[in-house]
Amino acid sequence: MHYFVPKRCAESNKIMYHDKATAQRAADQSWREREAELWVYRCEFCGTWHLTHHDPQSSYRSMPSDRQMKPRSRKKGYKPRRR
Repeated sequence: MHYFVPKRCAESNKIMYHDKATAQRAADQSWREREAELWVYRCEFCGTWHLTHHDPQSSYRSMPSDRQMKPRSRKKGYKPRRR
């Protein structure tokens, strides 16, 4: 039996769709079969279309300017050892 293996993007390892309509059909099929909401976007690396779980409009959240500039440590109270 022959299985179809789709081409994948070298950067993101996501399935490559040649046009937006084909990618949108795949997103619609995913919604019908699994109720997984997917969005279509154009890849900046390979130029083809991909699917994502993240809404492109909500990815541009506005943060206060003081939080954007100040880097935060993941470990609270961490100090490196002196040698």
